[in-house]
Amino acid sequence: MATKRSQARWRSKNRYVKTQLNVMSRRLVHDDLTEIARRHGLRGKGEAVGFASFVTKGLIQFTEHDADARRLLDQFAAAFARDRDLYK
Repeated sequence: MATKRSQARWRSKNRYVKTQLNVMSRRLVHDDLTEIARRHGLRGKGEAVGFASFVTKGLIQFTEHDADARRLLDQFAAAFARDRDLYK
């Protein structure tokens, strides 16, 4: 756990561009983020979250022009809704 001083320093340095996200999630999610970071040469789970957001946003934008991508995104959304309890 970071000290109050180091947290204050981080907040001061990043106050205009970042907000801290402390999320309690299942071990499966942490393991998935670690794997994503390793596979794509990222600098840890925090960067893996940003990468996952970037990829998801890209897929959403791609679905506007591609029916196959739309079906794929719909399948992912349905699978997540069905298995939501594994990930929350």
